[in-house]
Amino acid sequence: MGKICTTEMSAPPAPIKRVAAYVRVSLETDRLKHSLAAQTSYFSELIRSNSGWEPAGIYADSFISGTETSRRAGFQRLITDCEQGKIDIVLCKSISRFARNTVDLLETVRHLKQLGVEVRFEKENINSLSADGELLLTILASFAQEESRSISENVKWGIRRRFQSGSAEMRNKVVYGYRWEGGRYIIQPEEAEVVRGIFRDYIAGISLRRIAERLGTAGTKTCRGFGFCHNTINYIVHNELYTGTIVLQKTFVKDFITHARSQNRGELPQYRLCGCHEAIIDEETFAKAQEESRRRAATKQVYCFSKKLICGSCGKPFTRLSNNGKYVCWHCRDCCGIKLKEDKLFSLFGMSSEEISARISSAAVSEDGRLEVRFCDGGTEIWQYE
Repeated sequence: MGKICTTEMSAPPAPIKRVAAYVRVSLETDRLKHSLAAQTSYFSELIRSNSGWEPAGIYADSFISGTETSRRAGFQRLITDCEQGKIDIVLCKSISRFARNTVDLLETVRHLKQLGVEVRFEKENINSLSADGELLLTILASFAQEESRSISENVKWGIRRRFQSGSAEMRNKVVYGYRWEGGRYIIQPEEAEVVRGIFRDYIAGISLRRIAERLGTAGTKTCRGFGFCHNTINYIVHNELYTGTIVLQKTFVKDFITHARSQNRGELPQYRLCGCHEAIIDEETFAKAQEESRRRAATKQVYCFSKKLICGSCGKPFTRLSNNGKYVCWHCRDCCGIKLKEDKLFSLFGMSSEEISARISSAAVSEDGRLEVRFCDGGTEIWQYE
């Protein structure tokens, strides 16, 4: 009988995995700068020491909160490279380094999972592709988000304590007419004279647009080197800082996840610090300017499209531009995008001004001229401005 020969088949080598790491610190301190460097060094060495791994990069974000992923450039580059198939595994120190927002975390991990990208969290020993990975992520991410909320509340408490003591650091250090030097506002004589002229013109009844045009003709620039506009003049005549007074907590962070700031309209106390620096405008002049502002608001003509045409980009209402009635259009002052001719708007709506005021709730305007019109009865229609 012949011999039966058996050949032992060797298993094919495992494919090399392309491995990246994500590191982040949220506060700018020497200790945390060292922490970021330590994380980067640790993951670089860990990836190089594994024979089955190939380095795919270290993605880092410095001094940025983890509650909003859209603000993190390093994080966004990481996701883009994963989508382009450049990464197989993502390493991260902990869930809180990756994201403190539970919704963002789960959406991102699920998205990467669909792409076949595995995310490993070292501290919690969680693998996103494992059977119980998502359950553990949901539970632990909720704790991370609650920790972020607690930190936010503690920071707010500390800021308000400093407000109460009058020792808070100023947020706005760039103010026309002053320069911030040695912890206080110092008058700039030439700019201060411009500010006084603005107040004189405004109290005399000259429009904000006319004041801006006068300054433009004179070649006067803001402290950032731009020309004066309607909004800049309006800000100056309503800013009590020119009287030597500082009002703290005019705005506040309403949502600790998005960090969006809201105007303080009585939700929180404000703190008024008088005599903090040399005044450019006396109290009487400032009071006259505020009285003039109230007079203008009371006599301001309201049009049927006022506060109904809303910019789809920034969410602010359109304003009306008129060239002595010869050319009338509506546009967003901030975005400076599309301009809508008033006569064409009436043709598009097919209603009188009274009907528009009574029937239309709002109309969101996109850059391509598409209007999402909402009616007072709850209906919605999409119209195209041509």
